[in-house]
Amino acid sequence: MSLISQNPFPKDHTGKIKGKADKLQPSPLEGGQEIEDRKEDDLGKSKLKKRKERKEEDKQLQMEREREMRKLENFLFGSLYSPVEFGKEEEDEMWDQADKSSASFFTDKSGDNVLSAYTEDIEFSESSDEEAGPGQRKPVWVDEEEEKTSVNIAKVNRLRKLRKVEDESVISGSTYVSRLRAQHAKLNPGTEWAQLDSQTRNYSSHDEDSDKENGLALARSNKDAESVDDILRTSADLVVKSSSKLLPGHLEHSRLVDANAEDPSNAPINSVQFHRNAQLLLTGGLDKKLRFFQIDGKRNTKIQSIFLDDCPIRKASFLSDGSQVIVAGRRKFFYSFDLVKATVDKIGPLTGREEKSLEKFEVSPDSNKELIGTLKMNGTARSLAFANDGQHLLSSGGDGHVYHWDLRTRACFHKAVDEGCINGTALCTSWSGTLFAAGSDSGIVNIYNREEFLGGKRKPVKTIENLTTKVDFMKFNNDAQILAISSSMKKNSLKLIHIPSYTVFSNWPPPNRTLHYPRCLDFSPEEVLWH
Repeated sequence: MSLISQNPFPKDHTGKIKGKADKLQPSPLEGGQEIEDRKEDDLGKSKLKKRKERKEEDKQLQMEREREMRKLENFLFGSLYSPVEFGKEEEDEMWDQADKSSASFFTDKSGDNVLSAYTEDIEFSESSDEEAGPGQRKPVWVDEEEEKTSVNIAKVNRLRKLRKVEDESVISGSTYVSRLRAQHAKLNPGTEWAQLDSQTRNYSSHDEDSDKENGLALARSNKDAESVDDILRTSADLVVKSSSKLLPGHLEHSRLVDANAEDPSNAPINSVQFHRNAQLLLTGGLDKKLRFFQIDGKRNTKIQSIFLDDCPIRKASFLSDGSQVIVAGRRKFFYSFDLVKATVDKIGPLTGREEKSLEKFEVSPDSNKELIGTLKMNGTARSLAFANDGQHLLSSGGDGHVYHWDLRTRACFHKAVDEGCINGTALCTSWSGTLFAAGSDSGIVNIYNREEFLGGKRKPVKTIENLTTKVDFMKFNNDAQILAISSSMKKNSLKLIHIPSYTVFSNWPPPNRTLHYPRCLDFSPEEVLWH
């Protein structure tokens, strides 16, 4: 379709008008495109601006998280994992408020003495060529970086309290450490026992005030302080526990796991004994097995067992040094078991002897396992006991007498009747040798003071009549406060005697437990266990 004008113009003029009109009035297509481009530019700018803002927010959030993690690490692990950057810490609000409301510097005279003490220590440590004076110690380790490090205590509000003068700002690392220590000592008093300078402590009493002019009190105080320091520098017990004294009447005890719980015997046990270290226990019985257990009161682990095919065990005992075990039965020979080499040696029959059984024996303190001589009694020998570190031997038997033998001369130097005894069946002596007990087949046990008995006094210190059958076994504990007596002829025939009062413990045996027929018993060297 064509457009025709009613007022025609010249050709040139028409072209000019058209050119101007073209310039003044853009076409609808071009105008719409320009508006769309402008809108797209504005939209892109807004998106870019939002993206930048989001990145900044993420960056700030990440920085806050890292800052919180550093604070947490510094709080939990200290400066080792998160070293403090002095002068870059955030200022607390309470310090800001304090700075606005009051002066930024104050003098605290209460800590001057402590500060001066630590300042002297720092000045002393700086002179590395000089030796430590009395009452001071050289540091075990010195951080060389402390002198190279500088700390601005004026920039951080929390550190301004460490200044000595108002315009002080930068100090060395060692000075900073010394002032922190002084501040800590000022805020936490009452630790004088931890100070190494013993001369400043007051260990003297009021009575020593008059001696200070002559220097006696000072010397005494220094000596006491050194002894206290020696005690506090060790982990040993401050009080050495002595053996407590048992009270008569009631014996406190508790039952633990059976010693042979891991390997119980299927036959009567005739011997139990603790090793000298109190951790090893042997058992032996008619099942021909010698067993060893490690005693801890909880598990009691079995260590080893030895089977002796031709010897039902009547008695087994450690040697005095604990290196070997002597095992005997109703045989003409006996066995020796070496704990170190784990070997068994058969010894006997003894030359020139006609004994058919060696089941009754005692181990002497020297115990050399050699036949050195023969002693002759008027009656049958049924019990033995060593005294005076193995130099003396006590024996009793069918004639009712108690013999004292000197093993150095192999002669009897004393013989006396055991009061009320017809046949002696058991003997035992205390570890110190001051007391000995003699039991008979009637169940009577006489307790004697050995010195008085040898001096001619025949009457016993105490006669125990709580058993009614033959006394088979007796044993003093290590401090001779308890004497155990038993008889295998009757159930529960086991009594514990309180030696200082010579009375029987009323709560033993326990009323709710049956001991059957007791044959043997032993106390541990540490006085903690007995079996």
